[in-house]
Amino acid sequence: MLTVTGALRVLVDPRTERDGDVVVDDGSDVASTLDASGCVVTAGLVNAHHHLLQTAFRTLPGTRGVPMADWLPAMAGAYGRVGHDPELYGLAASVGAAEGLLSGVTTIADHHLNWPAGGTTDDTVALAAATVDAVRGLGGRLVFVRGSARDDAERVAASAEAIVAALLGDDAVGGVDPDGRLQIAVGPAGVHSDDEAVFRALGAVAARHGLRRRTQANEQVDTAIALERYGRRPLDLLEEWGWLAPDVSIAHLCDVTDEEITRLAAAGVTATHAPGCDVPMGWGIAPVSRLADAGISVGLGTSGGGSNDAGHLLADGRLAMQVSALVGPQLPARQVLGMMTEGSAAGLGRPELGHLDVGSAGDLCVWDVSGVADAGVDDPVAGLLWASPGRRPRHVVVGGRVVVRDGRLVTADERELAASLGERLRRTPARV
Repeated sequence: MLTVTGALRVLVDPRTERDGDVVVDDGSDVASTLDASGCVVTAGLVNAHHHLLQTAFRTLPGTRGVPMADWLPAMAGAYGRVGHDPELYGLAASVGAAEGLLSGVTTIADHHLNWPAGGTTDDTVALAAATVDAVRGLGGRLVFVRGSARDDAERVAASAEAIVAALLGDDAVGGVDPDGRLQIAVGPAGVHSDDEAVFRALGAVAARHGLRRRTQANEQVDTAIALERYGRRPLDLLEEWGWLAPDVSIAHLCDVTDEEITRLAAAGVTATHAPGCDVPMGWGIAPVSRLADAGISVGLGTSGGGSNDAGHLLADGRLAMQVSALVGPQLPARQVLGMMTEGSAAGLGRPELGHLDVGSAGDLCVWDVSGVADAGVDDPVAGLLWASPGRRPRHVVVGGRVVVRDGRLVTADERELAASLGERLRRTPARV
C-alpha cells in the first residue's frame, strides 16, 4: 500500500479538490509513503496523441513553419537516411517515454505511421514490439496505434492483425492487456494520405478485436487536400467510410464548421487538441470551447517531435490556454487539466485513467509548488499551468508503483537514454 502524505491540494478530478493524503493499492503488502508536502497531487497525465519515433528527429532543417507538402518529404527523407529497425524504434520510444514520465505523462498514445517500404509483417511486429518494450520497461502505459500513411490496405490489415496476435494476451479485452499497461488501436493518418480501402480495412480489424480507432482530420492543409482530391471535406469522407462513431477519436480538428461540430457530437466522436503541433506549424487552432460546448469530449496531445520538438504535455496545456482566446473564450486552467487527464482517457476508452476517485488505476503526479516559480501564485492548481511551464513533477506513480522519485527516473538514467539515441543517430545521421 502506497500513501502520498501531506499534500497541499489533491485534484481528484477537474471538479473535485481536497487536502490530505492519497492512498493507492499497489498490490503489495508492504506499506510505503511518498512526501507531498508543499505539493499539488493530480492524476497521471494522458498524452492522447504522440508520434514517438519523431523524438529522434527534432528541429530538422526544413521542418518548421512549412506547408505539409514540404514537411512530409523532409521527414520521410530523415527516416530513410537513418533506417527502420527495432533498435532505433526502441531508443526513440525510450527517450520519448522518459521525457513524458519526467513531465508527468503516465500514458502515451503513440500513433505510429512510419513503416519500412517493402517490409514484411514480421518486420512490423518487431518494430511495434520494440516500441512497446521500451515504454513498458520504464514503467509507463502505452496505447500503440497501428497507423498507416499511404499503405496498401491488405498489407496494413495483415500487419495490424499480427501485432494484435503477438502483443496482446488471450485475456485482453477491448484491445487492452489485463494489466492495463498496453492497449492496441488502429488509425490511418488521415484522408490526405489514406484512401477508403485503408480506412475500411483497419475498421474491420478494429471491429473483429474490439479496438479503438483514431485518425487525424481538418487541419487546414488536410481540408485543402481533401477538397482538391475528392471535392469534399474530410469529415464528409470519414462519415461515408464509417469513421464517425463513438469508438473513434480525431486529432487536430482546427478547421471545422458549426454544422460539422454538431455532426461530430451526434456521432459520439471524441477529439484531441494538439496546439504544440498546429500552432507553430501554422496549421490552425482547434475551437476547443465550441467542441466542448457541443458535448464532445476533448483530450490533449503533444503530437510528435517532427512538429512540436517536445513531449511536455503540461507545457502544451499552457499553450492551449494562451491561444484559445484567438478562436473563442479563453480556456480555464481546470478545464485544460481535465483535457489532459479524463478527456484524453475518454478518447482511449479508459475510464480508470485520468482521475483519483474510486476505480482509479492508481496513476498520479506530485507537483512541487513551493519554489520561486510559484511564489505569489494565488491558485496553486491554476498555477500548475500558468507558472513554470517546463516544470517537472517531484514524484510520478503508475499503478501504485513509483516510476519517478525526487525528479529522477527510477528504472533508467535519462542521460544514458539520451546518449544511446545520440550514438545510434551518429551511426546513421538524421541529416546529410
